[in-house]
Amino acid sequence: MPEGRIIKSLSGFYYVLHDGQVTQCRGRGVFRKKKVTPLVGDNVVFQAENKLEGYILEIKERKNELVRPPISNVDQALLVFSAIEPDFSTMLLDRFLVLVESNHIEPIICISKVDLLSQQQKQEIEQYAEEYRKIGYEVILTSTVTEKGMERIQPLFEDRVTVIAGQSGVGKSSLLNTLKPELELKTNDISMSLGRGKHTTRHVELISFGEGLVADTPGFSSLEFLTLEVEELTDCFPEMSRLSEQCKFRGCLHVKEPKCAVKEAYEQKEIPSYRYEHYLQFIEEIKQRKPRY
Repeated sequence: MPEGRIIKSLSGFYYVLHDGQVTQCRGRGVFRKKKVTPLVGDNVVFQAENKLEGYILEIKERKNELVRPPISNVDQALLVFSAIEPDFSTMLLDRFLVLVESNHIEPIICISKVDLLSQQQKQEIEQYAEEYRKIGYEVILTSTVTEKGMERIQPLFEDRVTVIAGQSGVGKSSLLNTLKPELELKTNDISMSLGRGKHTTRHVELISFGEGLVADTPGFSSLEFLTLEVEELTDCFPEMSRLSEQCKFRGCLHVKEPKCAVKEAYEQKEIPSYRYEHYLQFIEEIKQRKPRY
């Protein structure tokens, strides 16, 4: 039986890419009985008499799965944040990073619109970029006006499934259309906002981007930590995760515990103050989350 990847889901049909061809499929009833829903990104086994009458027989094991947007097997997330208009927000960036890290997806930080910065603002943004690089993240400063950074972003899509996320108005559409001008003609508006307005009901689709696939989705429609537990938060802050092995107590939450290596690093300014403060805010948010039934 042939195997392929679901690249679009619409009105009960699943469009499976196999050997450069797309087959329209339905899911077998067995999935409904097992309460399993095929997702865009799923690797599947299918059978088909022709390109319009196929059936998905098996869903291969997923390496990850997002609820909103509903997509699986994502390799990386390109997090696009503008340097200005709207202003760069470490709080929002850290929230996105936690959501991505908790789903075992590799994040890449793209700071756009750097051509609009004054010299002083540029120094501030470069300082932030350096601090996130020190943590271990790839950070790329870009401008669609001057095409700064575009040569670094283009190769990142090769042979990978990428989700693009960020606030409305940060330049996600401009970024992709600069890299692939014909994209706008094919997809109308690939603006991946936070799920507001006309984008809230958009379906998810994987579109070809060089040798890779990019998720044309409404983005993360929820920025709440719906399933993340307090004990898991440290793992979503790589610089704290590395230090936690040096804490005196196993399971240290780095809040009030004595001989905490993370707090010591924060006090010694080895961890940016805003990162630790955001960590504490997220801890409180998770603790106050209403239980799900």
